[in-house]
Amino acid sequence: MSKSITSLALERRIDALFARYTKPDSPGAVVAVMRAGQIEVCKGYGLASIELGVPITPKTRFRIASVSKQFTVTAALMLAAEGKLGLSNPPHKYLPELKPLAVTIDQMMRNSSGLPDFLELLRLGGHGLDKPARAVEFLDAAARNGHLNFDPGSRFLYSNTNFLLLGLIIEKVTKQKLGDVLAERIFKPLGMTDTMLAADIDTVIPNLATAYLGDDTQGFRRAAHAYPQGGEGGLTSTVEDLLVWSRHFDAPILGRTIPTQLVAAEPLTGGHDNRYRRGVGVGELRGLETAGHGGLWPGFRTEFLRVPAAELTVVVIANLGTIDPWRLAHKIATDALEGDERMKPALEPITPAEIEPIAGTWFNAEEPSMFDLAWKNGEATVTQNGLPFALGRRAGGWFGAERGSFEFMLKPDKDGLKVDLGAGRVLTFKKLGERKAVPPEIAGTYASADSGAVWRIARSGDGYALDVSGPLIAGGAPWSMTGVDSDRVEITAAGGWLQTTQLAHLVRDEAGKVTALEVSTGRIKKMRFERAS
Repeated sequence: MSKSITSLALERRIDALFARYTKPDSPGAVVAVMRAGQIEVCKGYGLASIELGVPITPKTRFRIASVSKQFTVTAALMLAAEGKLGLSNPPHKYLPELKPLAVTIDQMMRNSSGLPDFLELLRLGGHGLDKPARAVEFLDAAARNGHLNFDPGSRFLYSNTNFLLLGLIIEKVTKQKLGDVLAERIFKPLGMTDTMLAADIDTVIPNLATAYLGDDTQGFRRAAHAYPQGGEGGLTSTVEDLLVWSRHFDAPILGRTIPTQLVAAEPLTGGHDNRYRRGVGVGELRGLETAGHGGLWPGFRTEFLRVPAAELTVVVIANLGTIDPWRLAHKIATDALEGDERMKPALEPITPAEIEPIAGTWFNAEEPSMFDLAWKNGEATVTQNGLPFALGRRAGGWFGAERGSFEFMLKPDKDGLKVDLGAGRVLTFKKLGERKAVPPEIAGTYASADSGAVWRIARSGDGYALDVSGPLIAGGAPWSMTGVDSDRVEITAAGGWLQTTQLAHLVRDEAGKVTALEVSTGRIKKMRFERAS
């Protein structure tokens, strides 16, 4: 097959980016670049199975996790066009076991519903991806919850609950399994022959890559998960099938308006922009708008990136948790668009000299929110709720999160740091000085009706520890606790695939007695745990 010099040069740049994963006994990734419907690069690097020595090829299947969301939304939009589903209806109209909250299906599609993430609801009760669960228990978690993080439609906050419920609603309306609906309505008509919804973890999937954690210096280990998946992230697919899907945005087959509906904007309350549309997010690459989505599951990572104005698609899918497809896909897209006059000049990278004077722990008590800012591995890094993310330069002196599953920008200010959390919410954070000790009056038992979690806090050595139980599990290693100020503590969950933290605010009565905790995580805000009498 003949290639242009431009395509050949791009392929060699990509080869260099992935060279470390071509070493013997290394997992890796598959990469594809398509422009105006023509595939310029489609190539695998590394092994789909270290144990069996099977190489990654364009035919290798991967769990694409949250990239699945746009397919669930597409099926729902098709049903809405047929009059079988109302986007302005609440989810409890179709799933009566849910509490009657003032949420619409369209808000769920846009991650502006305010519904807490069911994965975090279960995690508050000590359960995680490494522990067995049944699909019905996820619906039970959503049905148990009556808490909203904010008024629906007023903010963006990523939540897998939105798409879990959307998939179940599709099943209720069609009286079919979600996987069958997606296959009949989307995959078969488009010719996506290597894509399927694998809801059960023991499903046999031909050519499925094995997922790994670790790196080439520390060594690799198999990644494990025990959660079934649905409309929020259950698809397995190939890079070739995702290119077929991308082409549907430019030349629709399923319905001429479907691609437009997926990226259609709907302002938040107050007219603020929501960069998360319907199952896809929009962003910017040097002045050109992008659309797409990432996917993250133990050992699997995906980036599906489109630059519509340039008719460019870049897909990177990895079977190693330490590969960063978002960063790689954006680098590849930038290289592919080299010389395009529509591309704005790149902003100067952030320097250590800009970060070191403001490095430290920053806190806002009212939100509440806390993060560490540091220069790590050659870049400005924020760690929040236990999870690190890189910052890049933005216009107007701002430094912003480099990816879009959350909203975060910061800027030095005379009063501390200004932090933009989206929807017009610009808060002042103060540098945290010496931390207070954990208030001893926090000791006791607390229960959350919305998550079903029970926390028992007691003295442990020189500090305090938290024993956690919930609807699916009891026992396990205790969680640790450190003080922040006289009314707030930081709690670190034990073990798990990701090391997460949460903040708890001590709610007191007029006499100063602690009556409850308000707990905030990355995707749950101010959920109340009542103290047992």
